[in-house]
Amino acid sequence: MLHHCCILIYLTEQVPSCLGWHSRFYLYKIEVNVLFERLVPKLRVNTVFDINLEELHRQGYRGIITDLDNTLVGAKAPLATPELLLWFAKVKELGFKLVIVSNNNMERVSRFATPLDIQFVHQARKPINTPFLKAMKLMELQPEQTIVVGDQMLTDVLGGNRLGLYTVLVLPISVKDEGFGTRINRRVEQIALTRLRKQGLWHEEDKR
Repeated sequence: MLHHCCILIYLTEQVPSCLGWHSRFYLYKIEVNVLFERLVPKLRVNTVFDINLEELHRQGYRGIITDLDNTLVGAKAPLATPELLLWFAKVKELGFKLVIVSNNNMERVSRFATPLDIQFVHQARKPINTPFLKAMKLMELQPEQTIVVGDQMLTDVLGGNRLGLYTVLVLPISVKDEGFGTRINRRVEQIALTRLRKQGLWHEEDKR
């Protein structure tokens, strides 16, 4: 029943209260299906290093909105690894703009991003639209030019898909270091994955 509770909280903001119960229930069912579909990323890979940046650039993408914790580095890792520094250099060399969008606090995100001269949005409250729109404004790009990279379906993928961005889901780097809120999200993700598999929207041969 947990997934119904989470979904209904979301739907109370989506369905007009003036409708009768039967109409509202019908719209709830439609919204539930749409919500589950929005949890499916366009691409699934193990790490950011597995993303084919050259191909995405050829397709017209010019900006990357990326999560920080457990996407770029572990949740408790303060600084970029040497391998990640090379990845950032490749991103820049190919002509991509990049903004970090994190639900974490300013101290955490700034400590990582500022030495690298990377723009960021902290305390983003993903999956709401605002931080994604702010990041695109910083990059001066449109949704059809923008990629979202993250390790969570309920924040990064849902938020990106709602705005029509190209969503990439990576495996979390260090689950053991995740906070309480993220652990709850992981449990809801597993419930969602069960339904997505039943609907044929999530295949085992994929990465996750």
